[in-house]
Amino acid sequence: MRVLMVNKFLYPNGGSETYIFKLGEALISRGHEVQYFGMEHEGRCVGNAVNAYTSDMDFHNAGKLEKMTYPLKTIYSKEAREKIRLVLDNFKPDVVHLNNFNYQLTPSIILEIVKWRKQTGNHCKIVFTAHDYQLVCPNHMCNNPNTHENCEKCLGGHFLNCTKGKCIHGSTAKSFIGTLEASFWKMKGTYKYIDTFICCSEFMKTKLDSNPLFASKTVAIHNFLDAIEWKDVEKEDYILYFGRYSEEKGIRTLIEAARRLPEVNFVFAGKGPLENLLSDVYNIKNVGFKSGKELEDLIRKAKASVYPSEWYENCPFSVMESQLYGTPVIGADIGGIPELIKNGKTGLLYKSGDADALCDAIHTLWQDDSKANKMHEECKTLSFDTIDEYLDKIMKIYA
Repeated sequence: MRVLMVNKFLYPNGGSETYIFKLGEALISRGHEVQYFGMEHEGRCVGNAVNAYTSDMDFHNAGKLEKMTYPLKTIYSKEAREKIRLVLDNFKPDVVHLNNFNYQLTPSIILEIVKWRKQTGNHCKIVFTAHDYQLVCPNHMCNNPNTHENCEKCLGGHFLNCTKGKCIHGSTAKSFIGTLEASFWKMKGTYKYIDTFICCSEFMKTKLDSNPLFASKTVAIHNFLDAIEWKDVEKEDYILYFGRYSEEKGIRTLIEAARRLPEVNFVFAGKGPLENLLSDVYNIKNVGFKSGKELEDLIRKAKASVYPSEWYENCPFSVMESQLYGTPVIGADIGGIPELIKNGKTGLLYKSGDADALCDAIHTLWQDDSKANKMHEECKTLSFDTIDEYLDKIMKIYA
C-alpha cells in the first residue's frame, strides 16, 4: 500500500509531527510505501520522490510584503495544489492521510486530490487525523484566550463568533481571517470528501460530530505510546506537575491548592509564562524543564502527578505516561482526560478549575499511603495502544 502523509511541518515541531513520523516508520516496517507532503524548511527530515513542497510560511519573521499576502494564502493556496499534484502523479497513493494542514497548506489540497482521483480513476482514500478542534473552531482550542474560558460558540458553523471574541491572538484582524477561512471552506463543502475523521478522544469526537457533515464519518482512537517498562521504585513524598506553566493548563488553580496545603511537597518540572508565580510558594520546588531519564525518574518516584488542565485537552500523553510509569494521576475532569484515568483506581478526577476539589483530591492521596500504594499497583493493569496495535486499527480504516 502507498500512503501519502500530509502535514504542514515536516520537521520535529510538536505532537502531530511525532505522530506522522512514528506512524510512517511503522507502515514502512510492514512493507508499505510512505512519502510526505508539506512545507519546505531547513529542518525538513522526511519528503517525497519529486521534492515538491510548498514555500515556508513563517508568520513570525516574515517581511512586510509577505505579511500582506499571507491572509489570502492562508485561505486558499494555488501553490499547494500544484505541488501536491506533482506528488500524486508520481507516487499514486492508495491513501492520503491528512494531519495539520490549515493555514499553511489550506484545504485546497483536498480539492486537488479529488480532481486527481476523477481524472486518473484512482480510488485513493482521504483520511484525516484531528490533532485539535480546527475544523469546528477557527482558533483550534475551543477556548477564548482573552477570557481564558472554554467556548463552543463556533460549533455548528457559527464562525463569526471568532471575530467577535478576538479569539486568534486577541486580534480582530487575525480572527476575521480565521472566520473567513472557516466560512469559505464550509460554503465550499470541501470536507465532505474526507472518508474518515480520526479523533484522539471520544470527547473530541463529540465536538466534530456537531457538524452533521462529519458525524457519520468520525471514529475515536486514543493515541499510541511507546512501550514502557514497569519498574518497582521507592516512592518519595512529593506531588509532581510536569508540563507548561500557562493559564489553560490550570497552573493558577494548582498554585492556589499548594498554598492551601502547606504540609504537601510539590515538584514542578516545566517552563512557561506563569513561572514567576512559583517563586513565593515555599512548598513548591521548581526544577525547570526536564526530559528523558531525568523526567522519567521524577515521574516514577512521585507519590502522584497532577494534571490540572482547564481547557478541552484531547488525549494528553502525560496522563498516560504517568500511569504506565506507576504513578497515579490527579486529573481535571475536562476534555479527554477522564477517558484515560480509572477514577479511584489509577488516579482521581476532580472538577476542573475548582481549587477546593483539587485540594481534597491531593489531600486524599497525600495522607493515605495505603490508597496511594493501591493505586500504584493498579497502574500495572492499565494499558494503552502501542504503535503496532494502533497501526492495526489504522489499516482497517485505510482498507
